[in-house]
Amino acid sequence: MMRPIIQLFSFLLGLYAYKFSQALKNPRRSQRSVQQEIYRNFLGSDYGKSLGLSSHPKASLNEQWNQIPVVDYEDIQPWTEPVNLASNLASDQPGNPTSLPGKSLTPEPILFYEKTSGSRGPAKWIPYTQSLRSSFNSMFCVWVHDLIENGPKFETGKFYFCISPQLKDPQLLNEISAGLADDSEYLDGWLRALLSLVLVAPPRLKYLQDPDEFKEQLSLELLCEDRLEAISIWSPSFLKVLLDYIKTHRESLVEKLGPKISHQRGQLLRQSPISWTEIWPKLKLISCWDSSHSREQAEFLQKLFPGVMVQGKGLLATEAPMTIPLIDAQGFVPLLNEVFFEFEDDAGQIYKLHEIKLGKEYTLIISQKGGLYRYRIGDRIRVSHFYQKTPCLEFLGRDRSISDLVGEKLSEPFIKTVLEDISLKTTFFKTLVPVTQPLAHYLLLLDEAQEPPEAIAHQLDRALMRSPHYRHARLLGQLDPPRVFISREIPNALIRYRTQSGKKWGDLKPEILATAPLESELLQELETLANPHFIPEVPSDSQLCRSF
Repeated sequence: MMRPIIQLFSFLLGLYAYKFSQALKNPRRSQRSVQQEIYRNFLGSDYGKSLGLSSHPKASLNEQWNQIPVVDYEDIQPWTEPVNLASNLASDQPGNPTSLPGKSLTPEPILFYEKTSGSRGPAKWIPYTQSLRSSFNSMFCVWVHDLIENGPKFETGKFYFCISPQLKDPQLLNEISAGLADDSEYLDGWLRALLSLVLVAPPRLKYLQDPDEFKEQLSLELLCEDRLEAISIWSPSFLKVLLDYIKTHRESLVEKLGPKISHQRGQLLRQSPISWTEIWPKLKLISCWDSSHSREQAEFLQKLFPGVMVQGKGLLATEAPMTIPLIDAQGFVPLLNEVFFEFEDDAGQIYKLHEIKLGKEYTLIISQKGGLYRYRIGDRIRVSHFYQKTPCLEFLGRDRSISDLVGEKLSEPFIKTVLEDISLKTTFFKTLVPVTQPLAHYLLLLDEAQEPPEAIAHQLDRALMRSPHYRHARLLGQLDPPRVFISREIPNALIRYRTQSGKKWGDLKPEILATAPLESELLQELETLANPHFIPEVPSDSQLCRSF
């Protein structure tokens, strides 16, 4: 019954898919067209005028373009921060902030600002225009069209599309959550109206502020829907946290569901272990991150849902949509008809999309239609292969100063500020490292400190909560609380381990923030140093499967 409606949906999205397919055949021409449009916006903006740049008839587009400086967020922060942000934060009244007069990055009206983690502070604000929203809209349309035409045969159309609730920590009563709550709000109104016909979770979930209430209500909604066919989330750990919640609270959930589910379905929930493929027998697709630190998490979901297509998400940030997974491409293709891409190698040389080489690694610089020009997004990619003459981009991770286990995006400058706010007056050596076992969390390593590790860990957690992405991950249970190890032998142990792993002594540099997860062998050694009575535990196979 729903299949004809799904086909109609595919037909409506077909124009987006056709335009994108044509753009892939000539990446140089497609990118030049986008570059021209974005450059016109730049010249018409207050930001562009402030730089004293203007269009010269005799100069080529590339010559004029190269006069625009390559920037980080801090370079343009005065142009992005909303005028009434401070008053909103002080009053705890979320609103729709507006720009300062004469401080616009774009000549186009700004619809709203979206909050995300900053590279040198707890948060940054990204202005959204209709053109930028349309870029996200285009990406979504191409992706859904490809799934319908080339993916699993969808029959019910029932779809859970990630909702990002405005969670609050009860100990931070004055915190404000701003920006978009429902990820469908990135899309145009007509598309949101169509999606509302098939979405499983009701919009009211996005207004919940208590993490446990959100997990309970979302669990109830999903358990009610035995025809669920697709789940779109960001971090795979989000779904794992939800499944763990269902398993732990199965009795109370079954009681609250009552006659909304069948007796057989209730019995399935009481089984140990729960067969998730029987709970959602129609499930055909899980869309989530599967690159970098998320790879093992995505593989774990594949084991929980054998036969279900676990598709990696494209490269997508608050600032812009960048790549799309296409089934025929067997990889991630750049959204080259909406975003202008530049690629910087380790020598600082900058290349265009049609100039990058197979197998080479680059750092991304993007320009989009919402007012960000030659903006360092902080992501590293590798050219994996080519599809229809367009290079496919494999996401390698954030740049070397970013740690991102489940989407928390902690940066080195932010961590430096956090550690300065903690009482570590007698500490000489300090470094924060990500840990994946047994559950994802952060570990602060110190040579000495005046306060006990538990007190420092509590201060650290509160300070890290200033990052909205970290706070969100902690409140949902994707990250465990941080731990602190204190021992004067820790620096020597790190040096010894790294040199034994092939590192040269002269190459070892002190890090405020390590971005690679700590190896289990080194973790056990450090724990023994911090707690001499610690007895390393040999993990069982089941524990290894649970370790993200």
